[in-house]
Amino acid sequence: MSGPRRLSIPRRVPVTARDEDGQPLSIDGREVDAVRESWLIEDRWWTERPLRRRYWEVVTTCGRNEIVFHDLVSGRWWRQR
Repeated sequence: MSGPRRLSIPRRVPVTARDEDGQPLSIDGREVDAVRESWLIEDRWWTERPLRRRYWEVVTTCGRNEIVFHDLVSGRWWRQR
């Protein structure tokens, strides 16, 4: 018997973003048509490995819904689903 399976494991994704606020303009070559929501997560700030992420829920011009986040510690972008 195997253990529980992790769902929605983040995967690296290429993102082009605006400089002033970090809003994604394209994700994996797909242009962003609309931003549905954005939120900031700050956790474990008291540890040696703090977590700081800006999440974006967007719709691309081809109609695809995406949730991506910018890891504000490493500077990398990830696709959540």
